Amino acid sequence: MARRRRGLPVDGVLLLDKPRGASSNHALQRARRLFQAQKAGHTGTLDPMATGLLPVCFGEATKFSAFLLEADKTYRTRVELGVITDSGDAEGEVVERRAVPGLTEADLRDVLERFTGEIEQVPPMHSALKHQGRKLYELAREGKSVERAARRVRVYDARLLSFEGTAFELEVRVSKGTYIRTLAEDIGEALGCGAHISALRRLASGPFRDAEGMRAPEQLEALPDQAAREAVLLPVDVLVAHLPALAVDDAAARRLCHGQAARVDVGGLAADAIVRLYRDEAFLGLGTVTGPQEVAPKRLLNTAAA
Repeated sequence: MARRRRGLPVDGVLLLDKPRGASSNHALQRARRLFQAQKAGHTGTLDPMATGLLPVCFGEATKFSAFLLEADKTYRTRVELGVITDSGDAEGEVVERRAVPGLTEADLRDVLERFTGEIEQVPPMHSALKHQGRKLYELAREGKSVERAARRVRVYDARLLSFEGTAFELEVRVSKGTYIRTLAEDIGEALGCGAHISALRRLASGPFRDAEGMRAPEQLEALPDQAAREAVLLPVDVLVAHLPALAVDDAAARRLCHGQAARVDVGGLAADAIVRLYRDEAFLGLGTVTGPQEVAPKRLLNTAAA
């Protein structure tokens, strides 16, 4: 006998404004309890010290969360010069202090230019990456350090917001897998004095920019009932809005929902193209173009719901 899942069948995307001091998982579980959702997941970890945009996927939206994991991100951060910590942020132990040279804003901009574009970055020990089945931050807490291979990441833009001689603020747009703490540390080394970050806020992730619809946990808790809370959720297909959309008829929808390829006008899309599928404007899920007039199901919503 199948075990009945506890909670409500809530579907959609919540743009959560994660508070400082909470882990991403703690913030996720708090939101899940508040919405009484059967299923929930987030789309990219934020450090406990960090605040800002943490998209939370409920129910059927979790099927498409991988698209946000691959997305570019935008952050605002404050970098403190002359102090190096073991974690690269203000919550770590200070391991070294150095004199900060008499830098000008022009000096700083010259160095920032060197960290724009494709760069190599060694992931920090205080990260969720795994080594032989264990997360690096677990090893770091035990005082251990292991070799980490450098990875190529991209910094699309590093905009200087302010400079105060021994500290500065940046807004950076980066590719997936970029560690802002490590970027700050590397900039500090290039300036000759070391650095760590004292604040970090995620402003954008994939299609969610400027975080206009973000809600803090306290704002969600202040809403009067479940209906009001669910009203703030974005529809599932916002996660894949960048993909081309195709309309299908009843016969094609039935075949697709039964796991079969269907005859669909693909409008000249190339083979292997991933597409959004709709019947009467209702989102069915994703398909793959398999021929000039054919689409196969790739990732669909619950068949009964569809």
